[in-house]
Amino acid sequence: MEIGIGDVVQLKKTHPCGSNRWEVFTVGADVGIKCQQCHRRVLLPRAVFERKVKAILSRGGMSVVDTEANLS
Repeated sequence: MEIGIGDVVQLKKTHPCGSNRWEVFTVGADVGIKCQQCHRRVLLPRAVFERKVKAILSRGGMSVVDTEANLS
């Protein structure tokens, strides 16, 4: 899975605060994500992170919809 710093992802399960949108702040063997609502930071092993991701909502400030529109 291609993931970069600044990407916003949607996870399958919601966070206790009620949000399921997370921003990636570090990438490597572990992936660091930050909740968009309560700003809690979590560090997950890459394999666990990839299983939990439901969708990539935006890539480093550019939404996936905008990226697809620019390709056509």
